[in-house]
Amino acid sequence: MSFDIFLQYLLNGLMLGVIYAIVAVGFTLYFGVLDVIKFSHGDILMVGAFAGLTAYIGIAGTFDSPWLQLLVLVLISLSVAAFLGAVIARYLILPLQKAPPINTLLVTLMLGLALREAVRLFYPNGSNPKPFPRLLPTDGIVLGDFTLRSDSLILLLTGIICIVAVQRLITRSKIGLAIRAVAQDSETARIMGINFRQIVLITFMLGSALAALAGLMNGLYYNEVNFSMGLLLGVIGFSAAVVGGLGNFYGAIVGGFLFAGLQTIGAVLLPAILPDVPSAYKDVFAFTVIIIIMGLKPTGLISEKSSERV
Repeated sequence: MSFDIFLQYLLNGLMLGVIYAIVAVGFTLYFGVLDVIKFSHGDILMVGAFAGLTAYIGIAGTFDSPWLQLLVLVLISLSVAAFLGAVIARYLILPLQKAPPINTLLVTLMLGLALREAVRLFYPNGSNPKPFPRLLPTDGIVLGDFTLRSDSLILLLTGIICIVAVQRLITRSKIGLAIRAVAQDSETARIMGINFRQIVLITFMLGSALAALAGLMNGLYYNEVNFSMGLLLGVIGFSAAVVGGLGNFYGAIVGGFLFAGLQTIGAVLLPAILPDVPSAYKDVFAFTVIIIIMGLKPTGLISEKSSERV
Protein backbone atom coordinates (compact mmCIF):
# COMPACT_ATOMS: atom_id res chain seq x y z
CA MET A 1 0.00 0.00 0.00
CA SER A 2 1.38 3.41 -0.94
CA PHE A 3 1.69 6.22 1.59
CA ASP A 4 -0.95 8.25 -0.28
CA ILE A 5 -3.54 5.49 0.03
CA PHE A 6 -2.63 5.05 3.70
CA LEU A 7 -3.30 8.76 4.29
CA GLN A 8 -6.66 8.44 2.53
CA TYR A 9 -7.70 5.53 4.75
CA LEU A 10 -6.45 7.43 7.80
CA LEU A 11 -8.57 10.48 6.91
CA ASN A 12 -11.64 8.33 6.30
CA GLY A 13 -11.07 6.52 9.61
CA LEU A 14 -10.74 9.80 11.52
CA MET A 15 -13.93 11.09 9.87
CA LEU A 16 -15.92 8.04 10.92
CA GLY A 17 -14.26 8.02 14.34
CA VAL A 18 -15.37 11.53 15.20
CA ILE A 19 -18.99 10.71 14.21
CA TYR A 20 -18.98 7.51 16.29
CA ALA A 21 -17.38 9.33 19.24
CA ILE A 22 -20.11 11.99 19.23
CA VAL A 23 -22.81 9.29 19.26
CA ALA A 24 -21.00 7.36 22.02
CA VAL A 25 -20.69 10.50 24.18
CA GLY A 26 -24.50 10.78 24.12
CA PHE A 27 -24.86 7.22 25.44
CA THR A 28 -22.27 8.01 28.12
CA LEU A 29 -24.11 11.13 29.27
CA TYR A 30 -27.40 9.25 29.69
CA PHE A 31 -25.81 6.34 31.51
CA GLY A 32 -23.61 8.56 33.65
CA VAL A 33 -26.50 10.64 34.98
CA LEU A 34 -29.35 8.13 35.26
CA ASP A 35 -27.84 4.68 34.60
CA VAL A 36 -30.09 4.63 31.55
CA ILE A 37 -29.29 2.91 28.26
CA LYS A 38 -31.36 4.87 25.76
CA PHE A 39 -31.69 2.62 22.73
CA SER A 40 -33.63 5.23 20.75
CA HIS A 41 -30.47 7.39 20.59
CA GLY A 42 -29.66 6.24 17.05
CA ASP A 43 -33.18 7.04 15.88
CA ILE A 44 -32.97 10.53 17.41
CA LEU A 45 -29.88 10.89 15.19
CA MET A 46 -32.02 9.92 12.19
CA VAL A 47 -34.82 12.32 13.16
CA GLY A 48 -32.25 15.12 13.50
CA ALA A 49 -30.91 14.40 10.01
CA PHE A 50 -34.41 14.38 8.50
CA ALA A 51 -35.31 17.58 10.38
CA GLY A 52 -32.25 19.19 8.80
CA LEU A 53 -33.21 17.91 5.36
CA THR A 54 -36.76 19.21 5.79
CA ALA A 55 -35.44 22.59 6.92
CA TYR A 56 -33.23 22.77 3.84
CA ILE A 57 -36.17 22.01 1.53
CA GLY A 58 -38.13 24.76 3.25
CA ILE A 59 -35.46 27.48 3.03
CA ALA A 60 -33.66 26.55 -0.19
CA GLY A 61 -35.57 29.18 -2.14
CA THR A 62 -35.26 31.83 0.59
CA PHE A 63 -31.51 31.97 1.21
CA ASP A 64 -28.95 31.82 -1.60
CA SER A 65 -25.85 31.43 0.56
CA PRO A 66 -25.08 27.75 1.28
CA TRP A 67 -23.38 28.78 4.54
CA LEU A 68 -26.55 30.54 5.70
CA GLN A 69 -28.60 27.53 4.61
CA LEU A 70 -26.27 25.27 6.59
CA LEU A 71 -26.54 27.48 9.68
CA VAL A 72 -30.35 27.42 9.62
CA LEU A 73 -30.35 23.69 8.91
CA VAL A 74 -28.06 22.98 11.89
CA LEU A 75 -30.01 25.22 14.28
CA ILE A 76 -33.36 23.64 13.37
CA SER A 77 -32.00 20.07 13.44
CA LEU A 78 -30.35 20.46 16.84
CA SER A 79 -33.37 22.28 18.27
CA VAL A 80 -35.80 19.56 17.13
CA ALA A 81 -33.57 16.81 18.56
CA ALA A 82 -33.01 18.68 21.84
CA PHE A 83 -36.76 19.24 22.26
CA LEU A 84 -37.42 15.57 21.52
CA GLY A 85 -34.75 14.59 24.07
CA ALA A 86 -36.38 16.77 26.73
CA VAL A 87 -39.82 15.27 26.01
CA ILE A 88 -38.42 11.73 26.23
CA ALA A 89 -36.68 12.50 29.52
CA ARG A 90 -39.75 14.23 31.01
CA TYR A 91 -42.46 11.77 29.98
CA LEU A 92 -40.65 8.43 29.56
CA ILE A 93 -37.38 8.32 31.48
CA LEU A 94 -38.15 10.19 34.71
CA PRO A 95 -41.49 8.41 35.38
CA LEU A 96 -39.66 5.08 35.05
CA GLN A 97 -36.81 6.13 37.31
CA LYS A 98 -37.76 3.65 40.05
CA ALA A 99 -38.84 0.88 37.68
CA PRO A 100 -36.54 -2.04 36.81
CA PRO A 101 -33.85 -1.03 34.27
CA ILE A 102 -35.28 -3.47 31.72
CA ASN A 103 -38.47 -1.36 31.56
CA THR A 104 -36.61 1.76 30.52
CA LEU A 105 -34.53 -0.21 28.08
CA LEU A 106 -37.63 -1.70 26.43
CA VAL A 107 -39.46 1.63 26.32
CA THR A 108 -36.57 3.38 24.57
CA LEU A 109 -36.16 0.42 22.22
CA MET A 110 -39.85 0.59 21.24
CA LEU A 111 -39.68 4.38 20.94
CA GLY A 112 -36.81 4.04 18.49
CA LEU A 113 -38.83 1.57 16.42
CA ALA A 114 -41.83 3.93 16.48
CA LEU A 115 -39.73 6.90 15.32
CA ARG A 116 -38.17 4.84 12.53
CA GLU A 117 -41.50 3.58 11.27
CA ALA A 118 -43.10 7.03 11.58
CA VAL A 119 -40.46 8.52 9.28
CA ARG A 120 -40.74 5.57 6.87
CA LEU A 121 -44.53 5.80 6.67
CA PHE A 122 -45.27 9.51 6.93
CA TYR A 123 -42.26 11.28 5.40
CA PRO A 124 -42.84 11.65 1.63
CA ASN A 125 -41.41 8.54 -0.02
CA GLY A 126 -39.79 7.85 3.33
CA SER A 127 -38.77 4.25 2.68
CA ASN A 128 -36.25 5.31 0.02
CA PRO A 129 -32.85 6.96 0.65
CA LYS A 130 -32.92 10.75 0.36
CA PRO A 131 -30.18 12.83 -1.27
CA PHE A 132 -28.70 15.23 1.28
CA PRO A 133 -27.67 18.68 -0.01
CA ARG A 134 -24.00 19.41 -0.71
CA LEU A 135 -23.65 22.62 1.28
CA LEU A 136 -19.93 22.45 1.96
CA PRO A 137 -17.22 23.26 -0.60
CA THR A 138 -15.90 20.12 -2.30
CA ASP A 139 -12.64 21.50 -3.70
CA GLY A 140 -9.47 20.11 -2.21
CA ILE A 141 -5.85 19.16 -2.53
CA VAL A 142 -4.82 16.11 -4.56
CA LEU A 143 -1.49 14.47 -3.71
CA GLY A 144 -1.14 11.31 -5.78
CA ASP A 145 -3.84 8.92 -4.58
CA PHE A 146 -4.62 11.12 -1.57
CA THR A 147 -7.40 13.69 -1.81
CA LEU A 148 -7.99 16.15 1.02
CA ARG A 149 -11.41 17.62 0.33
CA SER A 150 -12.54 20.81 2.05
CA ASP A 151 -15.84 19.33 3.18
CA SER A 152 -14.14 16.37 4.89
CA LEU A 153 -11.69 18.68 6.65
CA ILE A 154 -14.50 21.03 7.80
CA LEU A 155 -16.58 18.13 9.13
CA LEU A 156 -13.59 16.59 10.92
CA LEU A 157 -12.65 19.88 12.58
CA THR A 158 -16.29 20.55 13.50
CA GLY A 159 -16.56 17.17 15.19
CA ILE A 160 -13.32 17.65 17.14
CA ILE A 161 -14.35 21.17 18.22
CA CYS A 162 -17.75 19.82 19.31
CA ILE A 163 -16.17 17.06 21.43
CA VAL A 164 -13.75 19.53 23.04
CA ALA A 165 -16.61 21.97 23.70
CA VAL A 166 -18.69 19.28 25.43
CA GLN A 167 -15.66 18.20 27.47
CA ARG A 168 -15.14 21.82 28.57
CA LEU A 169 -18.84 22.17 29.34
CA ILE A 170 -18.75 19.06 31.53
CA THR A 171 -15.50 19.90 33.33
CA ARG A 172 -15.40 23.71 33.44
CA SER A 173 -18.98 25.03 33.74
CA LYS A 174 -21.51 25.14 36.59
CA ILE A 175 -23.95 23.05 34.54
CA GLY A 176 -21.21 20.49 33.94
CA LEU A 177 -20.40 20.47 37.65
CA ALA A 178 -24.08 19.81 38.43
CA ILE A 179 -24.22 17.03 35.81
CA ARG A 180 -21.16 15.36 37.34
CA ALA A 181 -22.59 15.75 40.84
CA VAL A 182 -25.85 14.06 39.81
CA ALA A 183 -23.91 11.34 37.99
CA GLN A 184 -21.85 10.51 41.07
CA ASP A 185 -24.55 10.71 43.77
CA SER A 186 -27.99 12.04 42.84
CA GLU A 187 -29.31 12.03 46.42
CA THR A 188 -26.41 14.09 47.76
CA ALA A 189 -26.71 16.42 44.77
CA ARG A 190 -30.40 17.01 45.61
CA ILE A 191 -29.55 17.75 49.26
CA MET A 192 -27.00 20.29 48.09
CA GLY A 193 -29.73 22.13 46.17
CA ILE A 194 -29.15 20.87 42.64
CA ASN A 195 -32.39 20.65 40.64
CA PHE A 196 -32.25 16.97 39.69
CA ARG A 197 -35.11 17.09 37.17
CA GLN A 198 -33.67 20.12 35.42
CA ILE A 199 -30.21 18.53 35.13
CA VAL A 200 -31.70 15.35 33.67
CA LEU A 201 -33.60 17.38 31.06
CA ILE A 202 -30.48 19.37 30.16
CA THR A 203 -28.44 16.18 29.87
CA PHE A 204 -30.95 14.55 27.53
CA MET A 205 -31.24 17.73 25.47
CA LEU A 206 -27.45 17.86 25.15
CA GLY A 207 -27.15 14.17 24.25
CA SER A 208 -29.96 14.39 21.67
CA ALA A 209 -28.47 17.53 20.09
CA LEU A 210 -25.16 15.67 19.78
CA ALA A 211 -26.98 12.81 18.05
CA ALA A 212 -28.56 15.26 15.57
CA LEU A 213 -25.14 16.77 14.87
CA ALA A 214 -23.75 13.30 14.16
CA GLY A 215 -26.69 12.64 11.83
CA LEU A 216 -26.06 15.89 9.93
CA MET A 217 -22.34 15.14 9.66
CA ASN A 218 -23.13 11.69 8.33
CA GLY A 219 -25.58 13.17 5.79
CA LEU A 220 -23.14 15.85 4.66
CA TYR A 221 -20.31 13.29 4.38
CA TYR A 222 -22.23 10.65 2.38
CA ASN A 223 -24.77 13.09 0.82
CA GLU A 224 -27.58 10.72 1.69
CA VAL A 225 -29.89 9.93 4.59
CA ASN A 226 -32.38 7.12 5.10
CA PHE A 227 -34.89 6.13 7.75
CA SER A 228 -32.76 3.22 9.04
CA MET A 229 -29.44 5.10 9.28
CA GLY A 230 -29.75 5.44 13.06
CA LEU A 231 -30.03 1.70 13.59
CA LEU A 232 -26.43 0.83 12.68
CA LEU A 233 -24.99 4.11 13.93
CA GLY A 234 -26.77 3.62 17.25
CA VAL A 235 -25.41 0.11 17.68
CA ILE A 236 -21.91 1.26 16.73
CA GLY A 237 -22.11 4.24 19.09
CA PHE A 238 -23.33 2.05 21.93
CA SER A 239 -20.61 -0.54 21.25
CA ALA A 240 -18.02 2.23 21.24
CA ALA A 241 -19.31 3.58 24.55
CA VAL A 242 -19.28 0.11 26.14
CA VAL A 243 -15.85 -0.95 24.90
CA GLY A 244 -14.41 2.40 25.97
CA GLY A 245 -16.02 2.14 29.41
CA LEU A 246 -19.71 3.01 29.70
CA GLY A 247 -20.14 6.14 31.79
CA ASN A 248 -16.66 7.45 31.01
CA PHE A 249 -16.50 10.47 28.69
CA TYR A 250 -12.97 9.78 27.48
CA GLY A 251 -13.74 6.07 27.11
CA ALA A 252 -16.55 6.94 24.66
CA ILE A 253 -14.12 8.94 22.51
CA VAL A 254 -11.53 6.15 22.59
CA GLY A 255 -14.20 3.59 21.71
CA GLY A 256 -15.48 5.66 18.79
CA PHE A 257 -12.08 6.03 17.18
CA LEU A 258 -11.23 2.40 17.96
CA PHE A 259 -14.32 1.15 16.14
CA ALA A 260 -13.61 3.38 13.13
CA GLY A 261 -9.98 2.17 13.12
CA LEU A 262 -11.12 -1.46 13.14
CA GLN A 263 -13.52 -0.81 10.25
CA THR A 264 -10.72 0.82 8.26
CA ILE A 265 -8.30 -2.02 9.00
CA GLY A 266 -10.99 -4.54 8.08
CA ALA A 267 -11.68 -2.77 4.78
CA VAL A 268 -7.97 -2.91 3.91
CA LEU A 269 -6.89 -6.27 5.31
CA LEU A 270 -9.85 -8.54 4.54
CA PRO A 271 -9.60 -8.33 0.70
CA ALA A 272 -5.78 -8.56 0.95
CA ILE A 273 -5.75 -11.67 3.17
CA LEU A 274 -8.96 -13.32 1.93
CA PRO A 275 -9.57 -12.36 -1.74
CA ASP A 276 -13.05 -13.91 -1.68
CA VAL A 277 -14.12 -11.70 1.25
CA PRO A 278 -15.04 -8.14 0.14
CA SER A 279 -14.33 -5.02 2.19
CA ALA A 280 -18.08 -4.81 2.92
CA TYR A 281 -17.41 -7.28 5.73
CA LYS A 282 -15.50 -4.60 7.63
CA ASP A 283 -18.40 -4.23 10.10
CA VAL A 284 -18.30 -7.96 10.85
CA PHE A 285 -14.56 -7.70 11.45
CA ALA A 286 -14.93 -4.65 13.71
CA PHE A 287 -17.76 -6.16 15.79
CA THR A 288 -15.83 -9.43 16.13
CA VAL A 289 -12.78 -7.66 17.49
CA ILE A 290 -14.97 -5.58 19.83
CA ILE A 291 -16.54 -8.80 21.17
CA ILE A 292 -13.06 -10.24 21.79
CA ILE A 293 -11.96 -7.05 23.57
CA MET A 294 -15.09 -7.11 25.71
CA GLY A 295 -14.34 -10.72 26.63
CA LEU A 296 -10.83 -9.78 27.72
CA LYS A 297 -11.80 -6.45 29.29
CA PRO A 298 -15.44 -6.70 30.46
CA THR A 299 -15.42 -3.29 32.19
CA GLY A 300 -14.16 -1.50 29.09
CA LEU A 301 -10.79 -0.08 28.16
CA ILE A 302 -11.17 2.78 30.64
CA SER A 303 -12.92 1.33 33.67
CA GLU A 304 -15.56 3.43 35.32
CA LYS A 305 -14.80 4.79 38.77
CA SER A 306 -17.57 6.36 40.79
CA SER A 307 -15.45 9.48 41.23
CA GLU A 308 -14.82 9.80 37.48
CA ARG A 309 -18.30 9.33 36.00
CA VAL A 310 -19.02 11.53 33.01
